[in-house]
Amino acid sequence: MSEPLAVADVAQWVDPASVFAALFAREPHAFWLDAGPDADEGWSWMGTGAPDEPGAVRRTPCGGGPTRIGETPFRGGWVGWAGYDDAAARAEAPASQDDDGVPQERWLRVERVLAFDHAARTIRAYGPRDTVEGLAAAAAAAATARASSSPAPADVGGVARARHTPDEYAALIERCRDAIREGDAYQLCLTTRFEVEASVDPLAVYARLRAATPAHHGGFIRSDGVALLSASPEQFLHVEPSADGPAIVRTRPIKGTRPRGADPRADAALAAELRASEKERAENVMIVDLMRNDLSRVCLPGSVGVDALLEVESYPAVHQLVSTVSGSLRQGTTLGDLLDATFPAGSMTGAPKLSAMTILHGLEGAPRGVFSGCFGWIGDDGALDLAMVIRSIVIRPGGAYVGAGGGITWRSDAAAEVAEVGIKARGPLAALGAALPPGW
Repeated sequence: MSEPLAVADVAQWVDPASVFAALFAREPHAFWLDAGPDADEGWSWMGTGAPDEPGAVRRTPCGGGPTRIGETPFRGGWVGWAGYDDAAARAEAPASQDDDGVPQERWLRVERVLAFDHAARTIRAYGPRDTVEGLAAAAAAAATARASSSPAPADVGGVARARHTPDEYAALIERCRDAIREGDAYQLCLTTRFEVEASVDPLAVYARLRAATPAHHGGFIRSDGVALLSASPEQFLHVEPSADGPAIVRTRPIKGTRPRGADPRADAALAAELRASEKERAENVMIVDLMRNDLSRVCLPGSVGVDALLEVESYPAVHQLVSTVSGSLRQGTTLGDLLDATFPAGSMTGAPKLSAMTILHGLEGAPRGVFSGCFGWIGDDGALDLAMVIRSIVIRPGGAYVGAGGGITWRSDAAAEVAEVGIKARGPLAALGAALPPGW
């Protein structure tokens, strides 16, 4: 473990977007874990780091350090992502490996970080002892360089290229239902991809994404010409150290989606429809049971429970059905142990997990890449907060892609599932300046 970063207070509150634009926009290895524009709760973190070897991250003990009253939850460690395909292979499922040079796993060892406490309206700087005061002063000075509240319009244009046509995707849904009828799975999270071939500015695209579809787990991570931009509404894993007992791990799977309505009455009706849907409720409960099983592999016996079940959460573009599962981690559990037990997430595979991943590999026929993976921060003290890579854009040299999908059960209607994929992909593609292909 490297030396702890020194800390300095920033003299005044400054809009995070202005700070990132002023200090980190041109850095080759930079991150911004974003609570969203105008957030009045939660945390945002931004800064720089250097690519590190994934094995060092996996060896980190989860929740191994004590809590520190008044400190930011994250004050040093790693920020990055882990993709779906390597995780599926590690779980002994067949998996595609080639994804146009985009690294399956990328973790930046943090060198400088600014922590924004949106509720308290305070900022703290963490960095090397000889430069941290300068970092704090530079953040305060960014108040004079306020970022534009109106992102520049997209200039890519055109229609995205779809991995599957709507008819092809509908046919794959029927093959999922065949597998369910045969008893090989209960639910299958079938995905597809939409691609744009163009040179794009990651920060400009992210500005449009966060303005149109803000989320509590937004993210911008850029390294070596590749960038992950996310407006994720799904928290995958959260580990919080405890001063007087085992660390607590939580997961908040999402299963069930409806679009927002055109007016308050229609919007409320769509939320009520989601809450009452037998298909969506069954789908969510299946994943809750799967995540309970996954967490039991690394948690103390009898400690895994369901904290919240089938709650509707509303975001600018969609309503979502969300549940929360938690447990007390066994002492000595490393990040690698936790990921081996839970990743890929059940909300992105289906159940039973290994059978679902095997079936989906045959149906999808191509890599998912970073999509369906996870991203976020992992602290030196063993705390962590990782979100699912959904509602996201992966940018690579010469292009970008957006993944989307949905959970298929026996009661799935193909037309409704195709429409749901379009709802999920539309926002990220619009940030790229691309339209969905006809039929989606």
